[in-house]
Amino acid sequence: MRKLIDLDAFDRRLLELVRHDNLQPARLLADKVGLSVSAVLRRLRRLREEKIIVADMAVVDPALTGSALTMHVLVQMQQAGPQTMDAFAREIPKHPEVTGAWDITGDDDFLLKVQVGSMEEYDRFTRRALGEDRGVHSFKTLITIRHIIENDVARRPLREF
Repeated sequence: MRKLIDLDAFDRRLLELVRHDNLQPARLLADKVGLSVSAVLRRLRRLREEKIIVADMAVVDPALTGSALTMHVLVQMQQAGPQTMDAFAREIPKHPEVTGAWDITGDDDFLLKVQVGSMEEYDRFTRRALGEDRGVHSFKTLITIRHIIENDVARRPLREF
């Protein structure tokens, strides 16, 4: 298990700002947190090196890329043994429709986030990815009506420092 990294108020504010918009110039971040540009750049480099910031990514609007339907799928395996679980965990990322996957606890074993353009595409996905997997016992689909928070970015103003 990794040890916790000691973060001060400046680090936490920088993380909050780049989580909301990671394309802000260093001089703007410096103004917002009250540090010099070089101090901000040094802190951001350290946060990346220590894997606190693990990726710089874009939040893509699925409706504009042909994947307007988002499903959350609860998957229950035949047996929750390590071989069955590991095999499923290795195979499911190979399906481009799966944009998130979690090994969970409770009555179900996995939670998948699936994005498709139509119900027909979803049907093809479930037949291919879940129906043909002998380790899958059952699955339950939850259809997203509207997005409220995506990639940890709430559509609300940031709190003040």
